[in-house]
Amino acid sequence: MTREEVEAVVDEMEIDGVEQREGNAVPEGFNANYLKVYYGKLFPHADMFKWMSYGNDGKHLGCDHSYFGRREFSFTLDNDIYLRFQSFNSVSELENSIREKCPVKIDIGPVYSVDPAKRRAYAQTGDNVFTPVERELIFDIDITDYDDVRYCCSGADVCLDCWPLMTVAIKVIDTALRDDFGFNHILWVFSGRRGVHCWVCDEKARRLTNEQRAAIADYFRVYKGNENSQKKVSLIGLALHPFLARSYTEVLRNFFETKLLSSQNLFSSEERYEKILDLIPDESVASELRGKWQDNRRSSNSKDDISVTRWEQLKHLLQSGNKKAQGLRRCVEEIVFSYTYPRLDMEVSKHMNHLLKAPFCVHPKTGRVCVPIDPSQCEEFDPTTVPTLSQLLEELNIGGMKADADNDWDRTSLGKSIRFFRTSFLQPLLKSCKEDIENSYSAKLQHSKNSISW
Repeated sequence: MTREEVEAVVDEMEIDGVEQREGNAVPEGFNANYLKVYYGKLFPHADMFKWMSYGNDGKHLGCDHSYFGRREFSFTLDNDIYLRFQSFNSVSELENSIREKCPVKIDIGPVYSVDPAKRRAYAQTGDNVFTPVERELIFDIDITDYDDVRYCCSGADVCLDCWPLMTVAIKVIDTALRDDFGFNHILWVFSGRRGVHCWVCDEKARRLTNEQRAAIADYFRVYKGNENSQKKVSLIGLALHPFLARSYTEVLRNFFETKLLSSQNLFSSEERYEKILDLIPDESVASELRGKWQDNRRSSNSKDDISVTRWEQLKHLLQSGNKKAQGLRRCVEEIVFSYTYPRLDMEVSKHMNHLLKAPFCVHPKTGRVCVPIDPSQCEEFDPTTVPTLSQLLEELNIGGMKADADNDWDRTSLGKSIRFFRTSFLQPLLKSCKEDIENSYSAKLQHSKNSISW
C-alpha cells in the first residue's frame, strides 16, 4: 500500500469522524478500508506464523511440516460473516488470506489431527480422525464478571478504578502457572475492551487432555457463586492452601485494603455494606456492625475514609478473642477473596477446541489493538491508552513511509508491543521449541540405532 493510499484512508477517517484521541467508542466510520491498511502495514503476520509453528517451520531436523497447516483459524468478516476451519500451509498463505478478507476478528483454535479445511473428506471415510490434538492452555477473564463488586462502571465499560481487578488476576494466575505448575512461556493479552486473555504455550501445556485442563482450571476455582447466591467464596480447612495463602498475603489483601476499599467506596452506603454483612454467617455480629454504622451515619463528621474505617471495625470485631469461633475464623479472608480473587471463564480453559481471539486483532467496538501485557509490569498497563486503529493510521501518515521499510509498525505506538512480543515471549519460546525438536529427533535416531544393533 502506497503513502498516497494511506493518506486517502486517513482523509476518509477525518470525513467520517473516526479520529478519537480521548473517547473509547469508535464511530460507525470503522470499516474494512482502515483494516486494509492495518493488515497491509502493521499486523505481524510473520510473528504469528512463527508462534503458531512452534519451531515446525522446516528449519530444524525432525520438525513436523504439517503442523501449522493443521491449525484452525476462524475469521469474522464484516456483516457477521463467520468463516471457521480456515487453514494455511505457509506465512504467505496466511498473510494473503488476511489481507484479502480483512476480518474484523481473527480467532485461533486447536491443532487438529488432520487439515481442518479438509475435515469433510476425512469424515467420509467413516473414521473419526478429525480431532484436536494440541491447544494452548488458555484463560479468559472479563471485567463484566466483577459487576457486583465495582461501582464505577458496569457492563463493557472500564476505567482506571476497576481495571486493577484485571491486574490482580494477572498477578495471581501468572505466579501460580509459573511456580505451581512450572510453565514458562505465558502470553497475556488485552482483549481490546474489557478483559484479558492468557495463552500458556509450553509443550506440556499444549498437549494436556481436556480432563487435565479441567483439573488445572479447578485448581484456580475459588469464586463459585452466581447472581443468586450471597456467599460465593467458602474457605474451608484449618489453613489456607499454600497457593491461596500466597495470593492472599502477597496480592489480594493489600489490594483490597489500600485500593479497592476506597476506589469503589465499598462501605459508603447501606446498600453496599449490607452486601458485605451478608457474608458474615453470625447474624449477631452483622447486627452489631450494622447498628454501629447506622449510628455513625447520623452523627459522624470524620474526614477519614469511611470505607477504610468500617473495614477496620469489621476486622476488629471478627478477629477479637471472643469472636474467633469456627464459623468466623475465615470470614475476613472470604470477604477479600469474594471481592478480589480472579473470576475465570472456566469452560474456556477446560476444552481443547475452544476458540480465542488472536493477539494484535483490532476490537471493532473500541478500535483498540489487542496488545500483549507484560505480567511483571502489569500495574503500569493502562487500557485507555492502548493504540487505536485510527491513531495508528494517522501515525503512519504523519511519520511517513519508505518503500523498502519492513517494520512500519516501528514508526507507530504499536512498535513497543510488537518488540515486547518478539523479545520477551516469541524468541525464548522458539529457542525452547528448537531444543525440544532436536532432542526428540536425536532420541528417535538413537532408538533406531539401538533397534538395528539388537
